[in-house]
Amino acid sequence: MKRIIAIVICAFISLNVSAQKADKGWKELFDGKSFKGWSFSENPDSFSIEDGVVKVEGPRAHMFYTGKYKKHDFKNFELKMQVKTMPGANSGIFVHTELKKDDWPSKGYEIQVNQTQGDWRKTGSVYSFKDVKETYVKDNEWYTQHIIVQGDNITVKINGKVVNEFNEKTDRGEIGDSGKRLSHGTIALQAHDPKSLIYYKDIMIKPLP
Repeated sequence: MKRIIAIVICAFISLNVSAQKADKGWKELFDGKSFKGWSFSENPDSFSIEDGVVKVEGPRAHMFYTGKYKKHDFKNFELKMQVKTMPGANSGIFVHTELKKDDWPSKGYEIQVNQTQGDWRKTGSVYSFKDVKETYVKDNEWYTQHIIVQGDNITVKINGKVVNEFNEKTDRGEIGDSGKRLSHGTIALQAHDPKSLIYYKDIMIKPLP
């Protein structure tokens, strides 16, 4: 009887865990083995896979999600990934953007990744629109960067802490590219320059209503 009860309890726990995972609604966009579902701009060799993570090092380039999930077109969503910057590194995560084969993305907003590089706009900045001057994490350490896009708002969390809240209607001001707006689109990761080394893993997205 005890064995039967134990089996029933284990089955219940297993079903409960599966249900929780399903409820979360998260979708992994990078499989850790290949760049299936991703497309690159002018210098694709700036991106490689090392021990199951994305290694970013090299001249300017961008890595766009162009996979089948939601036809790579997202409006309201949560985006979460693990990031590790090396000293002096600069990168960025673009939202509501689209594939562009050269130059910087012209659509969407860039969420800054930078702890110690010379640019005063630090990790969590909605670049040039609502910037963060403080640093919340250190180089050489993995941390969670969590971006929530909902309506006119972008919320950025670092290791669970809200570090920036941007509202497109009230925070645009005079700085930034007036052509960039929240609308819909894909996401992208940035290789900023040959002196920057960054790692990304566990890249996940969760569509929101």
